[in-house]
Amino acid sequence: MTDKFVVMVTCGSRAEARRIARRLVGQRLAACVNVIPAAVESVYRWKGKVEFGKEFLLVVKTSRARFAKLQQEIVRLHSYEVPEILALPIARGSRTYLEWLADSVGRVKKS
Repeated sequence: MTDKFVVMVTCGSRAEARRIARRLVGQRLAACVNVIPAAVESVYRWKGKVEFGKEFLLVVKTSRARFAKLQQEIVRLHSYEVPEILALPIARGSRTYLEWLADSVGRVKKS
């Protein structure tokens, strides 16, 4: 198991998705964010009703050390009252990619 995450976030518009992606990478909270350009159809329960909506999916690559700040920034920037923020641990990956990921978000010094 690595100390890296893939984080999934849905957004209400492509513009919002791109804005959040740029901010996360710009602040070194994410090494890379994929913005899925086609809308996904979401079916969900909200305030007691089943709802349908089109959303845009972000696939964010980050480290465990950056996750708390990444989550705070997503909540701050997001238009949803309760944004989807799901972190999935990366069990394995290519050594060179994982090193690049760590370098891109800035290695956090151990105390």
